[in-house]
Amino acid sequence: MQEKLEAGHAGARQIWESMGIFLGYTLAHYADFYEINHVLILGRCTSGSGGDLLLAGAAQVLQAEFPELAAKINVQLPDEKSRRVGQSIAAASLPALR
Repeated sequence: MQEKLEAGHAGARQIWESMGIFLGYTLAHYADFYEINHVLILGRCTSGSGGDLLLAGAAQVLQAEFPELAAKINVQLPDEKSRRVGQSIAAASLPALR
């Protein structure tokens, strides 16, 4: 599907736009339970133009529906190489167990 997205397929683009919208509402829901200031989105679906579409969709929802959260939550993407390895970045950043 990512190949189709990068090739300009309209249906693939709609999928990523929808995922961004879902991400925005999900972050708002999580904010009901957690104090969120920074979000780093990772994984294969964030590589290429998909990551920018996810960010745009989430920002659109937060700004339109939850402006107070949009002002305080910083949603970011890592560099392209790091996006693809996703969870290994999160695992590497965990503190050592004693």
